Amino acid sequence: MQYVMESEAGTQVIINKKLVDYFSGCGYFGFQSHPEVVYAAGDAARKYGISSATTPAFYGNNPILIDLQKKITRFFGTKNALYYASGCFGNPILMEGLKDEYEIVFIDKESHYSSRVGTSLAGKPAVIFEHRNPEDLRQKIREHLKPSQRPLVVCDGIFPISGEISPLLEYKDVLKGIEGTAFCVDDAHATGVLGEKGYGTFEYFGMKGKKLYSSGTFSKALGGHGGIIAGDEKLIMKLKKNSSLVNACSTIPIPSAAATAKAIEILYKNPGLRKQLWSNVVYTKKGLRSIGFDITNTPSPIICINMKMGINAKTLQEELFKKDIAVTYVPEGGYTSVPKGGAIRISIFSTHTRDQIDRLIEEIKRTI
Repeated sequence: MQYVMESEAGTQVIINKKLVDYFSGCGYFGFQSHPEVVYAAGDAARKYGISSATTPAFYGNNPILIDLQKKITRFFGTKNALYYASGCFGNPILMEGLKDEYEIVFIDKESHYSSRVGTSLAGKPAVIFEHRNPEDLRQKIREHLKPSQRPLVVCDGIFPISGEISPLLEYKDVLKGIEGTAFCVDDAHATGVLGEKGYGTFEYFGMKGKKLYSSGTFSKALGGHGGIIAGDEKLIMKLKKNSSLVNACSTIPIPSAAATAKAIEILYKNPGLRKQLWSNVVYTKKGLRSIGFDITNTPSPIICINMKMGINAKTLQEELFKKDIAVTYVPEGGYTSVPKGGAIRISIFSTHTRDQIDRLIEEIKRTI
């Protein structure tokens, strides 16, 4: 069956001409349809059109992009920031832009596809280690890291289907004593979500220091479009100088930039939205555990139900849709971090009501 969304994204959407409770996608704060965010996009389009049709290096800068830059740096507490056309460019930009800081790459097996692109652009040898497995990382380092080489460890902060969080502190322990170690974390699903201030996975684990690099995206929790790397002046200037993707890409569309700026402003002024998201996540996971599922208790808003739990994922998705509940079925091999046999991916938003969550859990219980 082909599913067609015929309304704006939110906790309830119209799909195939019927209203359903929506537990899919990545709109963790509901900004994709937030009235102020939508208005900001429309107002910017009326004033400035869709695109400046050039790059900021020439005449492409405008008040919307300048405002976005200010709000990004305020949100992340950094001196500068780099934003670009797509979140999937984050790994390649960092890996190519910082290629003089490492000699070999160690990549989690289930990392986003963009990490392979980054390896290619950087021209560095890459070693794959088993998914979220610090001991395998340790073994691979013993086997492949040569004296005087500096390693770069690449992984997702939150994996997109499994919802698992990379064990960065354990990786850090594995790499203890190795000079020049760097991390590159794809925080597409963690930006705005993890950490007390929403900075992402490094903040969540309390990690500070040099060579901790991460990239995020506007298109998920922040409800806009494009990608983001926040950092100091030295880092951003280095990426602009060394990354072919930065130099080759136009900026994000003006209405999307305006929408993103408004969403960042709202989230910055309302940290309670993140606490509400975490509260809904805890509530949902507790409910699923009460009906027999083994669900890890983390603040990740992505919940994965897989074949190991004794269910047919595709059948569960189809039956829930008949009951006006939309969750995502992802077949094995359909994306990164999909468990064997496929999985149900459930997305929790700060805007979901407890009644919606209760109904989701009750219908899953009845269906299985």
